[in-house]
Amino acid sequence: MSVSIVPTLRVLTPVGVLLGTVFVGLVFGYWANAAFFPGTAPQQPINFSHRIHAGEFEIPCMYCHTEARRSTSAGVPSISKCVGCHQSVATERPQIRLLMDYWVNKEPIPWIKVHDLPDFVYFPHKRHVQAGVECQTCHGPVETMDVISREAPTEMGLCLTCHKEHQVEFGLDCLTCHK
Repeated sequence: MSVSIVPTLRVLTPVGVLLGTVFVGLVFGYWANAAFFPGTAPQQPINFSHRIHAGEFEIPCMYCHTEARRSTSAGVPSISKCVGCHQSVATERPQIRLLMDYWVNKEPIPWIKVHDLPDFVYFPHKRHVQAGVECQTCHGPVETMDVISREAPTEMGLCLTCHKEHQVEFGLDCLTCHK
């Protein structure tokens, strides 16, 4: 009498493929959620608190993000902007010592972008700043955040809704695809 496992394997093959697909989907979904959805915040090289700087000390966004009013990107402040105050303020704190190490070594702080749009998206910060759009409209209540996180998904729908509410025309390039 001959016993074969081939019939059993034929039954188990679709189950194995299904389980493998579900596993890959879960791993991809977990990664995508951490990378693209609200509430996510990368681990930064220095624990910088916007709550203290923009909230308690009421430092305006444009003081540090000077490029926002004249460029497509808001940019990150140069280390010299930070050192301007922290050569004499809170100098004994570990995070300030870390900041000063970057300064002494003449290295930029390797910040990780939190609000990173796809390369095909053209978003001019300067036009929105000059039009009086508050930073919090897109970035959330930054002045209350110890750790910057993406509060809302950055989607075209947010832009379309805002432009419709304020009756702002899109450029011709945008209307080509987004009517």
